[in-house]
Amino acid sequence: MWSHLNRLLFWSMFSSVTCRKAVLDCEAMKTNEFPSPCLDSKTNVVMKGQNVSMFCSHKNQSLQITYSLFRHKTHLGTQDGKGEPAIFNLSITEAHESGPYKCKAQVTSCSKYSRDFSFTIVDPVTAPVLNIMVIQTETDRHITLHCLSVNGSLPINYTFFENHVAISPAISKYDREPAEFNLTKKNPGEEEEYKCEAKNRLPNYATYSQPVTMPSTGGDSCPFCLKLLLPGLLLLLVVIILILAFWVLPKYKTKEASVPEVGSRPCVSTAQDEGKHSQELQYATPVFQEVPPREQVLLLPKDLKGRPGQRNDQQWICDDWSSFPSFSTVLEGNGLVPYL
Repeated sequence: MWSHLNRLLFWSMFSSVTCRKAVLDCEAMKTNEFPSPCLDSKTNVVMKGQNVSMFCSHKNQSLQITYSLFRHKTHLGTQDGKGEPAIFNLSITEAHESGPYKCKAQVTSCSKYSRDFSFTIVDPVTAPVLNIMVIQTETDRHITLHCLSVNGSLPINYTFFENHVAISPAISKYDREPAEFNLTKKNPGEEEEYKCEAKNRLPNYATYSQPVTMPSTGGDSCPFCLKLLLPGLLLLLVVIILILAFWVLPKYKTKEASVPEVGSRPCVSTAQDEGKHSQELQYATPVFQEVPPREQVLLLPKDLKGRPGQRNDQQWICDDWSSFPSFSTVLEGNGLVPYL
């Protein structure tokens, strides 16, 4: 009986001391030995569908601590650790999964919470487009580079490269507008390749444009030769057109007007003076047709009519006198009569 009472008294005293010690230890831990835990991740900027790891740690590495992870008030997992942080692996697939997150560290009846941690969801940039504008001078080449990514969360940083070497600092754009970079180079003898890089706050994620190759001008090239030659060629062309318009064309019209119409002058006339020199020569355009034989008419001056042997001084020969009845008046006015 007494032994049973002594045992009960012993357990009651031991429990009281243990509870009092636990209360004292919790109070002590709340001050210095048990500060709030720390919740962190390698990055706080993610894109949808990205897997992330969250680390919950405590400065006191001698205690066996139970870590619990919460998003809002939702419990996501619990791990025990001593001296090492607890690692929680998550996947961010929706906007509401960006946070806030909180970690709880607990030892016996003592517990403390970390600060809130949230992720920033960013859309990745798409491959940018590089445009190049070149102004060529006699000795230099002025180049303007434009780079633009049409998709991706802002701000976007652009960097320009020449032959895989960066030639510009990072140019930040907070609006959806192209980044611009200007440079002036001596006329190169080799080809040059340009491209640009676009990246936003997503770590280790960048996209590049398609490379654009600038052809070389050659060491002995003459950049101004074509510019100087082209106006000269245009001037020469204008001169040729003016010559054709004011010289060749009028001559062609004059020659065309000098040709008589077919059938307008059916006879050939020759006149000779006493010295056998030709005085007048007129031509008519001949028309050849297959017709029956016709009687020819010999036209002589009136004073030579009836003297055929002396008719060589002036004569008119017509194929058919009857075809030109209206012409008799003209002949008689010029002292000519038909000689059959």
